[in-house]
Amino acid sequence: MATFWWCTLGLLTCGYFALAGYDYGVGMLLPGFEADERKRRQTLGALGPFFLANEVWLVAAVGLLFGAFPHLEGKVFAGAYVLVVTLLLGLVTFTASMQLRSRRPDARRGAWTAGIVGGALVTALSWGLFLGNLVIGLPLSPDGSPLGDVLALFSPYAVLWGLGFVALFCLQGAAFLAVRAPAELTGRAVRLARAFSAPVLAFLVIAAGWGFFSLDGVSGFGAVVAGLAFAAFAGARLGLATRRYRLALVGSMVLSACPALLVGTLRFPTVLASPGYALTLDQAATAPETFAVLAWFAPPAVLVLLVVQWLTWRAHRRPVDQRSLLHF
Repeated sequence: MATFWWCTLGLLTCGYFALAGYDYGVGMLLPGFEADERKRRQTLGALGPFFLANEVWLVAAVGLLFGAFPHLEGKVFAGAYVLVVTLLLGLVTFTASMQLRSRRPDARRGAWTAGIVGGALVTALSWGLFLGNLVIGLPLSPDGSPLGDVLALFSPYAVLWGLGFVALFCLQGAAFLAVRAPAELTGRAVRLARAFSAPVLAFLVIAAGWGFFSLDGVSGFGAVVAGLAFAAFAGARLGLATRRYRLALVGSMVLSACPALLVGTLRFPTVLASPGYALTLDQAATAPETFAVLAWFAPPAVLVLLVVQWLTWRAHRRPVDQRSLLHF
C-alpha cells in the first residue's frame, strides 16, 4: 500500500514540474522579449490560462505528502526549512505579480514585472537547491534531527542543481512560447531555447558524472532516470532543430520531471538519506487506517485533476493571436 501511494505522490510531483516549469521559465525570460507592453502582455497571455492550474499539482502533492508520509514530511521540511521559506516567498511573489500586473490598465507595471521575474528566479533556484540536497543527502544528525547549519544546504553540488534548474526552466519556458506565443515572437523563443540548451546539457553531464562518483546506495532506478533525462533532452533538441516545437515542449517537460523522479527512486526503498541516517518508505508511511481514508478521496481528486488539465490544454492549444483574450 505504501508503494502505491509513493507512486501517486511521484505522479503528482512529476506532473507539477512538467507543467509548472514553463511558468517560471516564461517569467524569467520576460526581459528577453521586447519591452513593448503589447508583446509583454501577449507573452504572459500565452501562459495565462495555465499557470494557476499548474500550481494545483503542487498543492495536491504536498497534501498527499502530509497525509500519507508524515514522518518524511517532518524530516524534509525541518532539514531544509530555509529553502522551503525562500521557495514559498518566490511562489507567492510570482503568483501575486502575475495576477496584479494588468489589473489596472492605466497603472505602471514595472514593479509587477520585476516581481514576476524575481519570483520565478527565486522559485527555480530554490527548487534546484532543495532537490539537489535531497539527492546528495540532507544535512541531518544521526537521529534525523536538523543540524542547524544553514550553509550546509548550499554545498557545491546543491548550487549546481540550483543553477541547472534556472537553465532547465528557461529552456522549458522558451519551448512553451515557441508553441503558444504569437507568430511574431516564435523566432525569439526558439533562439532562447537553443541558447539555454548548452547550459542544460552541461548541467546534466556534470550532475550525472558527479553523482556517479560521489553518491552511495544508488539503485538501478537512478541510472534509468538519468538515461530518460538525456533522451528527453535529445527529443527537445530534435524538436527545435526540425521546427517541431510541440516535440521540443514535450521533451523539455519530461526533462523537468526527471529530477523529481530521480529523488523518489534514487535509493528506493530508502526515501530520505543523510550521512549516518536513512528513512525507508515503511518508516515514512502513515498508519494503514489513514491510507484507507485516503483511498476514498485521493483517486477521484487525481482523476479530476488530470481531466481538467487535459481540457484546459485542449481549449487553449492554439497560439495567442490578436483575437485572444489577455487577462495578464
